[in-house]
Amino acid sequence: MSKIRIDPFYHPSSHSVSYVVTDLASRQSAIIDPVLDFDIASGKITTVLADSMIDYLDSNGYELEWILETHAHCDHISAACYIKQKRGGSTGIGEHITKVQHMFKRILNLDDSFHCNGEQFDQLFVDEELIKLGHLDVHIMHTPGHTPACVSYLIEDAVFVGDVIASPDIGTVSADFPNSSAATLYHSIQKILALPNSTRVFVGHQPQTAWTQSNIVETSILAQKRTNRVVGGKISLDEFIQLHQEQHQGTSMPSLLLPAIQLNIRAGHLPPPEGEDNYFLKIPLNQW
Repeated sequence: MSKIRIDPFYHPSSHSVSYVVTDLASRQSAIIDPVLDFDIASGKITTVLADSMIDYLDSNGYELEWILETHAHCDHISAACYIKQKRGGSTGIGEHITKVQHMFKRILNLDDSFHCNGEQFDQLFVDEELIKLGHLDVHIMHTPGHTPACVSYLIEDAVFVGDVIASPDIGTVSADFPNSSAATLYHSIQKILALPNSTRVFVGHQPQTAWTQSNIVETSILAQKRTNRVVGGKISLDEFIQLHQEQHQGTSMPSLLLPAIQLNIRAGHLPPPEGEDNYFLKIPLNQW
């Protein structure tokens, strides 16, 4: 009998997948990559998906132990802060989030009240660190490339890869984040593919057409090795870089990168208010 329960929650507008992962013995849960709803045209933030995850925990009597981020996302706003306020739990992300914070503090010209030491999160994880989810071990894997700070979480026979690798029919996600690297991504993918073939792989994105047709977010190491259109087989670094560039040629920067990153480097917290409950995001001009 499996010790772990995995429930995906799909966010249609960003094509993101969040997960509730539960140790069935202790009924302790982790939420991985939770999403807030954000309408960029009006600047309105809502909590529909986050509330559905909280309702799921409540209806099943699960306690929330962790709120885990695979990286500082560029296509949606994290719901980590909101969920922690409503349900408790500790927030965690890879220790290299500090590199991302330094980068965007400069780009956004943030003042000295923003500290680039990761203090916005409860815990910063180092590569190969081991933490607990109930009775289960959670292995931290530093898997940069998409961003400098990406981590993957290996729990029992399941690895949650965020944007390090996509489902086999898609291949990979882009490396258009500042200081991202296709070469670094290749080596991180090889690290993932070195896991046992039976390891289940849970991806961080799925196009809405694929979700509607099958709702499949789970693949396996063996399936990735055999059928991933970019990294399948024993592909070399040079071949990977060429295929990756061809796959993402002509793609534009994610439209939510600049708004989303300002909250995500703060663990989902809003920036300091200007006046009473007036919050603003900054859009730097001509930075790219």
